Amino acid sequence: MSAAPQPGRLVWDAAAGDGRLSVEGDWSLAGFEALRRETARFDAVPQVRVLDLSRLGVLDTAGAALLVDLLGAERLPGLLASGPPVEASRRALLDTIIRAQGAVQQCKPPEPPSPVAELLCHVGEAAEQFWKHAAGLCGFIGLTLESLGRSLVRPRTWRLTATVAQIEQIGLNAVPIIALLTFLVGAVVAFLGATVLRDFGATLYTINLVGFAFLREFAVLLTAILMAGRTASAFTAQIGSMKANEEIDAIRALGLDPINMLVLPRVLAMLVSLPVLTFMSMLTGIAGGMVVCAWSLDIPPSLFLSTLRESLDVRHFYVGIVKAPILAFIIAVIGCLEGFKVSGSAQSVGEHTTSSVVQAIFMVILIDALAALFFMEMGW
Repeated sequence: MSAAPQPGRLVWDAAAGDGRLSVEGDWSLAGFEALRRETARFDAVPQVRVLDLSRLGVLDTAGAALLVDLLGAERLPGLLASGPPVEASRRALLDTIIRAQGAVQQCKPPEPPSPVAELLCHVGEAAEQFWKHAAGLCGFIGLTLESLGRSLVRPRTWRLTATVAQIEQIGLNAVPIIALLTFLVGAVVAFLGATVLRDFGATLYTINLVGFAFLREFAVLLTAILMAGRTASAFTAQIGSMKANEEIDAIRALGLDPINMLVLPRVLAMLVSLPVLTFMSMLTGIAGGMVVCAWSLDIPPSLFLSTLRESLDVRHFYVGIVKAPILAFIIAVIGCLEGFKVSGSAQSVGEHTTSSVVQAIFMVILIDALAALFFMEMGW
């Protein structure tokens, strides 16, 4: 029969005068609560100079951890070395607990950063992310232009069928929504102009406002923003789904160029579609303003068109239409680039589709603002 367990206890020998602490009985998980009460009531630990473990019974990890907590991980190695000999297994167990507690004490939780440091950290991360996006976009633009230059000298590599199909999807299918939107915006601009100019008795200049706004800015800007939300997202979703299904890897395995097959038809289709849609937006926007002028200001269409032709120079049309190919190229490149960044999951497709729309709209507004400043400084 096995011996009955002996409850562990601490014996302080005050009469000996050498600060001896004796550890007796079993120090194991079975009597953990009693051992914890025993160590909690012991107050003479700071005076211990000799540790006697000769009458120690069972010792496991729980009991060893209590002894280390009681005597301290710093003092216990010295007490073990100066006291009576300890069994090698128990010494190894205590040393392991001492090292573990020392490692835990060294791993202090970091102090929370100050609000200023946290703000600067976020600003730095955003700047680094912006720089990475800009560098990746510039690299992809260079790769696209290189592929475009190589394909121009090799007519056999032209993908006319894919380009025409993309023109139908990008341009022809977008005509109703763009025409409706620009017509309504033209009507709103005419309403606002008539409301403001009526107080000055200059309602006739509403014609100049509508024509000037749509020929130079509104037509190309609204069309590009709509195409950024409609077409850039479609490009990202299409190429991203192919990336997730490993179809692009299959294209490379067949020795074909994904840029030539997937990117160039979309870029060329956008370069063709956006200027045409911009021209249509100019017409529908002016038509919306003309309807409002005829209905609200009693300006007949014939007077509207003759005033528009006399007061606005053709250079305003050129200023607006010249921005369309640049914006088309940027929108198409951003949409295709984000599609190639998809990692392989549906969540990644959604994230990069959202990112492509945000980036495309941001770049459209930025380029349009820079172009407006440039043309204004040039006096065009």
